[in-house]
Amino acid sequence: MGLKSDLIMCAILEAETMEEMVSSMEKAKEEGADLVELCIDSMSFSQISEVEGLLKKRPLPAIVSFRGGSKEICLQVLRLALELDVEFIEIELEVASNVVMTELMNKRSNSKLIVSSYVNGGTPSKEKLGDLITCLQSTGADAIKLVVDVIYITDVAPVFHMLTHCQMPLIARAMGDRGLISQLLGPKYGAFLVCGTLGGKSIPGLPPLASIKQVYKLEHMDSDTKVFGVVSNPVGHSKGPLLHNPAFGHTKYNGIYVPFLVDNVKEFFRVYSCNDFAGFSVGIPHKEAAVECCDEVHPLAKAIGAVNTIVRKPTDGKLVGYNTDCEAGISAIEDALRERQISNGQASQASPIAGKLFVLVGAGGAGRAMAFGAKNRGARVVIFNRNFERAKALAQAVSGEALPYECLDKFCPENGMILANASAVGMQPNTNQTPVSKEALGSYELVFDAVYTPRNTRLLQEAAEARAIVVSGVEMFIRQALGQFKLFTGGLVPEDYMRKVVLEQF
Repeated sequence: MGLKSDLIMCAILEAETMEEMVSSMEKAKEEGADLVELCIDSMSFSQISEVEGLLKKRPLPAIVSFRGGSKEICLQVLRLALELDVEFIEIELEVASNVVMTELMNKRSNSKLIVSSYVNGGTPSKEKLGDLITCLQSTGADAIKLVVDVIYITDVAPVFHMLTHCQMPLIARAMGDRGLISQLLGPKYGAFLVCGTLGGKSIPGLPPLASIKQVYKLEHMDSDTKVFGVVSNPVGHSKGPLLHNPAFGHTKYNGIYVPFLVDNVKEFFRVYSCNDFAGFSVGIPHKEAAVECCDEVHPLAKAIGAVNTIVRKPTDGKLVGYNTDCEAGISAIEDALRERQISNGQASQASPIAGKLFVLVGAGGAGRAMAFGAKNRGARVVIFNRNFERAKALAQAVSGEALPYECLDKFCPENGMILANASAVGMQPNTNQTPVSKEALGSYELVFDAVYTPRNTRLLQEAAEARAIVVSGVEMFIRQALGQFKLFTGGLVPEDYMRKVVLEQF
């Protein structure tokens, strides 16, 4: 396609003014883009000469596109781009008649023609996409482009199929938050170009250009790359990609870890069933439902009734569920209590949780893991949850007690209790929320918060002010991630490196 890189990083640029577009092009160059797509239709201009000035100032190879609006102005812009030898000219299929394509081909000297189609209103079937690609190919373009508006993450699978089987250069993109993996995994299926955004600019379905290069390092991806990721909803808060991808690089393991925004977890595993989708972290709210998606479940995870890690066996493709949350959260609490005991000269072999009143907020997947872990260490477990029936069911499973959520602030039968928040209260963007008032924290010896975005939640800040030992969810995150990475890679545990990454990035 006329560019040196094997994988082309393209920054999609939209701007209202010429000045903004020029500034965006310079920024794209600074951020390492190989190519920019100039969406001329996003700009206001009164004369075509303004566009000419813009194109002459381009510091990088460019795609010039003009979607919608007047066909006459669109063709004017594209003809101008050809005259100025812009590297790529994009024309929509609806405009690319035989007459127009013949004219543009005769006018060009070095420019390549891309014919595109934007599919809105529900994802078409694999067959319909195949027919559309046949149509695009028949125009005689040098490359074709397919942009599909997806409703569910499973709708991206046909896009991967098209990339694998297309007989000519195909630029493929799935729009919307659930389409993000079309860019992050595209190179595995033969994509020669991936699109990203600049700086703080957010376009659903597009990763920031900086993360393509620095976090995911897509230029190293090939058809053998194993796919891992976090299955969650929401998923944007997850720090998993910031940890697992550098760890793959550090250990020279050919893997990538991406966010999967999943609505229906059962359907997700049904669609993405090949061995290349090798392992998954499972987040809110799918930890319990994911148990039913597994062919085998580790005894601890089965007892808890929640999995946070799923690994696909390469021999037969079966999914095996594990729970690394339990040991991660409980051991983090134990180590913090032991540290206090040692400083007071009270070291003991027994678990420092044994016999203590363990007050748990939340009865979801993480809450279940903490409840079973506390019970196994000999704690007395009391559970508070907004859905009281769920709290009662979990309390029964761990021989504990469930109390109405409204009673949490007034609950104070003894001093020296442990408080563990395993709910999403306080998670970004609701950082001003806390499950327990500051006044009620004085009775707790230790306060743990499974929320790790932000790292220092309001609950932890107020607990520290109340002189409690505080344990951040970041510590649980590191420990459960280490357990996951070991399962993903068949035994690799770069603990020092992963801790260093978390401390620097989070």
